[in-house]
Amino acid sequence: MGILGLGPTTERQKPAHFDIEKVIRPNILSLHPYRCARDDYQEGILLDANENALGHSISALGQSEELLSVLEANLHRYPDPSFDHIKFRIAQLRALPSEKHVFLGVGSDEVIDLLMRVCVVPGREKILITPPTYGMYAVCAHVNDIGVVRCNLNLSGEHGEGGENGRFSLVVDNIKAAVTSDPTIKLIFLCSPGNPSGTLISLKSIRSLLDYEPFKGIVVVDEAYIDFAGEGVSTVSLIKEYGNLCVMQTLSKSFGLAGIRLGIALAQPPLIQVLTNTKAPYNISTPTAKLAMAALGDPSLKIMRQKIRTLLDSRKILAQSLAGLSHLGLGSIIGGNDANFLMVPVLNKETSMPDNGRSQAVYKALAEKNGVVVRYRGGEAGCTGCLRITIGTEEENELLLEQLQKVLEVL
Repeated sequence: MGILGLGPTTERQKPAHFDIEKVIRPNILSLHPYRCARDDYQEGILLDANENALGHSISALGQSEELLSVLEANLHRYPDPSFDHIKFRIAQLRALPSEKHVFLGVGSDEVIDLLMRVCVVPGREKILITPPTYGMYAVCAHVNDIGVVRCNLNLSGEHGEGGENGRFSLVVDNIKAAVTSDPTIKLIFLCSPGNPSGTLISLKSIRSLLDYEPFKGIVVVDEAYIDFAGEGVSTVSLIKEYGNLCVMQTLSKSFGLAGIRLGIALAQPPLIQVLTNTKAPYNISTPTAKLAMAALGDPSLKIMRQKIRTLLDSRKILAQSLAGLSHLGLGSIIGGNDANFLMVPVLNKETSMPDNGRSQAVYKALAEKNGVVVRYRGGEAGCTGCLRITIGTEEENELLLEQLQKVLEVL
C-alpha cells in the first residue's frame, strides 16, 4: 500500500524482520491527511484560511513587557504546519541526517498518544511497559482502549544500582518471553533515564530488543532526561540502523522550557511520515515555535549545557547531604542517578525498612506545613517508601534539607 507522502526508495529497511506497513493500522496507511491552507502557500495576501485580517484584540494597555513581546508575533495567522527549520536544527543537534527524521508534538504526551493510535488496534492489541515507569503510557493506553502488559524492571539491589544488571535495569529475557507469547503487543515503551528510577537503560539491552526477530513491533525509548546522563548514551545513535526504533525527547527538562510544551519524536522517515499524516494540522503554536528556535541557537545551547553542569554538581552535593540524614530514618538513594532528580526511601524508625506510611506523612508535612513539595512514589513497583526529589536551585536545596530534617525529627 505504501505510506502517503513518502518518496520511493531502493534502500532495504533494517532490521530484516521489521515491516512498518504491517505495524501501522490499515486505516492509518490509507488515510489521506487533512491539507491545511498553509501547506499550499505561506506568503502573499493570505485570504485562504478565514483568519481575522484585522489581527487580535488584546489591548496593550497595562500589559507586561513579556506579554507585549508575544503579541508582536503574527498571532492572527495560523502557524507553519511543519516548522522544518526547527526540525532541521534538532536533527543537527542530535546528529541525524535530515529534518525527515524529526516529528514535533505538543509535549511527549502527544507523541505517545499518536504512536498508540497509529499502531495499536483498540480492544485487540497491546503495549508493553516496564514498571516503575512514566504513568502516562498506561493512562494513554486506557484512554485508547489498549491492553497493557507489564514487565517489571529489575527491582533487586543485589547487584548495585543501575548499570547492566543492577536495580532498575531492563530484564531483557522477561520482555522477550512476553512478546513471544503474545504477538498482539505492538509497542514496547522504555523510559531511559527512567522516571521515577533515574536509571539509564544500556544500549546493549535496547539493541537486543531491536534485533529480536519474534517481535515485529516498535521499541519506543523515552529520553526526556537524556541530557543529564552524559555523552554517548542516547539511543538516537541507533536510529540509522533500526527502522523499528522511535526515540522521544523534549524541551521540558534540560532546556528548561516545560511551559511551551514541545515534544520530539526521532525515527527513520517512514514512521515520521505516518505521524505527520495523522497529527492535527496546526499542532505547534507560533509562540512555542519562536521560543524553541531561540533555545536551539548556539548561544542558548551553551547556556543550557552550563546549567546542566550546575545541576549535576548540585545533584552530587544534595546526594551527599541526604546521606547525612540516615540517622533520622532516611535510606540510601536508589536508582542510577542519571537524571535531574534523586529517589530516596523513608524508613520505619523501628524496623529500618522502607515505610509508605511514614513516607506519605513526611511528604504531606513538607508540602502543607513547610512549603517544600517533593513527589511521593511509594506506590510504584520497587519504590516502597520513596520520595522523588527534583534538583532545585542552591537555595531551594538548602531549604529542602533544613525542612526535611525538621520533619524527620518529628515524624
